[in-house]
Amino acid sequence: MTKIHLLMKKEDIREEKIADGNKIAVVLDILLATTTIVSALKDGAKEVIPVLHSKEAIELANQYQQDECILAGELDAKPLDGFVYPSPTLIRESINGKTLILSTTNGTVALRKSSSANKVYIASMLNNPAVASSLQKVSEDQTILIICSGNSGEMSLEDFYGAGHLIDCLLKNSEYELTDAAKTALYFYRGQKDDYEILLDSYVGKLLDKYNQHSDLRLASSKGITSIVPILKDKKIVVETIYSI
Repeated sequence: MTKIHLLMKKEDIREEKIADGNKIAVVLDILLATTTIVSALKDGAKEVIPVLHSKEAIELANQYQQDECILAGELDAKPLDGFVYPSPTLIRESINGKTLILSTTNGTVALRKSSSANKVYIASMLNNPAVASSLQKVSEDQTILIICSGNSGEMSLEDFYGAGHLIDCLLKNSEYELTDAAKTALYFYRGQKDDYEILLDSYVGKLLDKYNQHSDLRLASSKGITSIVPILKDKKIVVETIYSI
């Protein structure tokens, strides 16, 4: 039976352990990196390039014509000079046909640190059902490693909740062996009733509320609104398939 394990934050990632063995990584950063990535691809982005820091992002952007890419990023939830803030509802206005170069404090770092896995999926509340359907193809000798990006060394409520949602979707399709951490996320998710209120009550959710980013919160809490399944391949995120759900 395929095993599901859960990491609470990006600092728990051990790159050598991911590389050594049959690991399938699924990265979540509900507020907002993976939601932004999934939303951008749904809205017609050509690809998304997650980077480790703003310097790498600027160097990459210099390789593109101005109308070929959008440079988006934040550091500790604060805007970066010369960058579009990585708001999915803001980026959707101009992303069609372009490359999104994305630098964030937690989510893009988690993605890059997970890149040595056999495969890396990008998940959010928006596409968790489709990702769960795609993961049915995982063989029993592989481990599904669900990675919550967290918040600067701390676990985040919204990622833990999103992980529970993903596990709930997985269990609708097949049976899995869950670690205690994975079970805890599942039970927490099943014990709640209002997706938006949970996200709003998180630390990052309160910051978004303070700056009137309610449209991003609403979007991030929207379950199963797209069937795209993005993967990280050669440092770029592309849509592997549009999965029927």
